[in-house]
Amino acid sequence: MHGQKELAENYCVRFGKTYMSRIGNTPVEIPKDVSVVVSSANVMVKGPKGELTVVIPAGITVSQEGSALVAARKRNDTRVKALHGTIVALLTNAVNGVTKGWTKQLELQGVGYRATLNGTDIVLNVGFSHAVTVKPPAGVTFVVTEGKITISGIDKHLVGQVAASMRAIKPPEPYKGKGIRYVGEHVRKKAGKSAKAVGGAPGAK
Repeated sequence: MHGQKELAENYCVRFGKTYMSRIGNTPVEIPKDVSVVVSSANVMVKGPKGELTVVIPAGITVSQEGSALVAARKRNDTRVKALHGTIVALLTNAVNGVTKGWTKQLELQGVGYRATLNGTDIVLNVGFSHAVTVKPPAGVTFVVTEGKITISGIDKHLVGQVAASMRAIKPPEPYKGKGIRYVGEHVRKKAGKSAKAVGGAPGAK
């Protein structure tokens, strides 16, 4: 809980801008199949896919008004204004997570590169002398189909973190693009030495 609160506050300090307060003024609609429990410290969101808890940072209050969650500021300093927008974004992500879930997709590029499932774990063969096994944290599942890895879960931040960590095992190299990348990711490639040497030295025949 404490780590989630620090994450929200650090994010706001770095990225909080005027538009965040506009997001903060937007009510978060609660679907019929979602229940919420609001306290002074957190909001528990429960839906068909699971349950999440969103920590309310200092300076912000959250209340339920009919079928919506409404966030308000206790004061109007810059830090709290930034937190206002972020807590609404986190609540929206939680509602979407427990109803629809979140996914990230990765793909492998490289001769002989492959991913296989071993129970709930994923085993990566990506050019090392050994296979790399990745265990999913609680609340995250892996699916492998046609060379693509789908990472799913109800916590948007956790799904993104797991995808980034898996990509970091073998990030795309800049010459041939071999490695693990997000589906649809554009990898800027560098010209190799052989490409630079095309045409030979000046005056060569």
